[in-house]
Amino acid sequence: MKENFKKEGKYTYFEAGEGTPIIVLHGLMGGLSNFGGVADFFPKNGYKVVIPELPLYTQNILKTNVKAFSKFVKDFIVFKGFERVILLGNSLGGHVGLYHTKMYPEKVAAMVLTGSSGLYESAMGDSYPKRGDYEYIKLKTQNVFYNPEMASKELVDEVFSIVNDRIKVIKTLTIAKSAIRHNMAKDLPKMQTPTCLIWGKDDKVTPPEVAEEFHKLLPNSDLYWIDKCGHAAMMEHPDEFNKILLEWLEKTKL
Repeated sequence: MKENFKKEGKYTYFEAGEGTPIIVLHGLMGGLSNFGGVADFFPKNGYKVVIPELPLYTQNILKTNVKAFSKFVKDFIVFKGFERVILLGNSLGGHVGLYHTKMYPEKVAAMVLTGSSGLYESAMGDSYPKRGDYEYIKLKTQNVFYNPEMASKELVDEVFSIVNDRIKVIKTLTIAKSAIRHNMAKDLPKMQTPTCLIWGKDDKVTPPEVAEEFHKLLPNSDLYWIDKCGHAAMMEHPDEFNKILLEWLEKTKL
């Protein structure tokens, strides 16, 4: 992935392939590398994959919220000159994608949500360990997955370093409060954008009933399940995730 990173102006992002852009929005835990499978697969199948680094910890505290991140994504899309995009978001990234689509629907051809926040209030707080020793952080990180071995040392180290950085902890809690404040339940029935929901059957962070609720409230949505899978389907079962998504994109003629 490294060779496809670009830094332009205030944006750092991964970009590969040609075609309709799939803009990937990452969550709080683990950054761009979580989407290695998507970044590998879709450029070979006629899509451009773009993964911007969201400014979760680099902006003024007043801009550390779902609304400001959505505006950041809008500005990025304009900066890149994209006309129609597919937004793919995991966890907080899904929430940012939803809020973006509510505010700026004109360029969003479709949304793909996996383990998204936006409806379920404890998602952010629970999945995000406040503090504690390394073993505790390791346990909490493993809990995100069905298979605890998915929590690599790198990932646990990353979470541990965030949890031990006072400024990042304050910003994380600010984001969590903002996610609760921007609950999307009332907005979803008005959103006509085609939406693909891909959910882990064993997601403990945003459990299966959250997916059911998204499916019920979003008028133009399809819901797919992945077995033996936790909160980050695109990491835990990349091949199955990619297959489901590609079939859905073809079916939806995107």
